[in-house]
Amino acid sequence: MNDKLQNNAHQQVQMVEIGPRHHGQRLDNFLITHLKGVPKSRVYKLLRSGQVRVNKGRKKADYRLQQADIVRIPPVRLREQESGKAPAHLLQQLKDSLIYEDDDLLIINKPSGMAVHGGSGVPFGVIEMLRQLRPNDSMLELVHRLDRDTSGCLVIARSRSALDELHQHFRDEHSEMRKIYRAILMGRWQGAERMIDAPLRKNTLRGGERMVEVSTDGKPARSLFTPLAYHDQLSLVEVELFTGRTHQIRVHAQSAGHPVAGDKKYGDPAFNQQLRQAGFKRMYLHAYQLAFSLKGKDYQFFAPLSDDWETLLNYQWRA
Repeated sequence: MNDKLQNNAHQQVQMVEIGPRHHGQRLDNFLITHLKGVPKSRVYKLLRSGQVRVNKGRKKADYRLQQADIVRIPPVRLREQESGKAPAHLLQQLKDSLIYEDDDLLIINKPSGMAVHGGSGVPFGVIEMLRQLRPNDSMLELVHRLDRDTSGCLVIARSRSALDELHQHFRDEHSEMRKIYRAILMGRWQGAERMIDAPLRKNTLRGGERMVEVSTDGKPARSLFTPLAYHDQLSLVEVELFTGRTHQIRVHAQSAGHPVAGDKKYGDPAFNQQLRQAGFKRMYLHAYQLAFSLKGKDYQFFAPLSDDWETLLNYQWRA
């Protein structure tokens, strides 16, 4: 049974009966998906003020919906609903980045510089633009995240069952999921492959900015770095992740003395300035390969590198 909507105009009170597709979903996530285009701050204000009711009672944002729950959603002003429309050229760029789709998922080769979701001054991201491109899709949800400046494989779920199973893969460090990245690093990598096993602690304030750093009291983090090619003051490496900590590759690369080229947060400022002057303005970190099983089927995806990677690796630096 699909969710039953008894009044589908966002500017009027809605009474939504929860069906199997949303059973077990958090109330706040359901509202954010249902009220497409409404800012998250407004959604949480509706919850705090008690305007949203479940079975005629107040519920907190983390309440897990149950099948046959009746959710009362108050009127939402149209100007809030209609905000955040993406321009046509970005929508086309996203359409062109589609690698694969079936009934359960979409795989996107996310461009560098494109956020995965709106917020913090970003009016729209991949998920908002996909919902704009596919208004008839009943469900489109991010399975995981990539930093805004990181490109490559991004997984979008098209069904609740796929979302739940893939969330387990990403959260379980003993999962057989493989996550392999490519990166261009500053300097010439010394030696062969190297496992960097260095715990990471996040939200360390440095100069007023929240950072992740290597720390003995951090969470375990392991990354296998394998050099692939060298050119002058650059190294192309492959990195396999065995844990999924925030900014893991970027901080591990920095700790090894070879920060990611173009990394504004953990990179070398002088080297990054040199890159920008030569016309290379992005961070060179890319989610290259992703492999996992879903509903008994094995998947493997590759996101090709953009042409500027080869251009940078072959660039003739002035003496």
